Amino acid sequence: MAATSGGPWLDGDAGRLIRPYTVSGGRTRPTVSFDLLTLVRATGSRPHSQLGPDHAQVLGLCGRPTSVAEIAAHIRQPAVVTKVLLSDLLDCGAVATREPTLLGPDSPDLALLEAVLHGLRARL
Repeated sequence: MAATSGGPWLDGDAGRLIRPYTVSGGRTRPTVSFDLLTLVRATGSRPHSQLGPDHAQVLGLCGRPTSVAEIAAHIRQPAVVTKVLLSDLLDCGAVATREPTLLGPDSPDLALLEAVLHGLRARL
């Protein structure tokens, strides 16, 4: 087992040694609905209850508005686990959210975006 700076619960070769359902306390549904593009930021308010190290890690990533998908990638957890952790932080007032804005009449041309996508796929 290769040790890393991630502490006793992280193995350099195997990754996290704790199962995702353990991180979320066995819960599979957040108390609040999040989109993957929902922006989350810390409020500066301290949680009243003691939260785990995963909550602290997530809270540390929210110093600036950060998407749910980006947070999940940083903590290397499935999106549903990340959403459960974020809902805990939202429930105790430690974070605030902002839903993604829908594109308005000045949104990018769909045909142009599709052409870019086809060009990128052709290069692969």
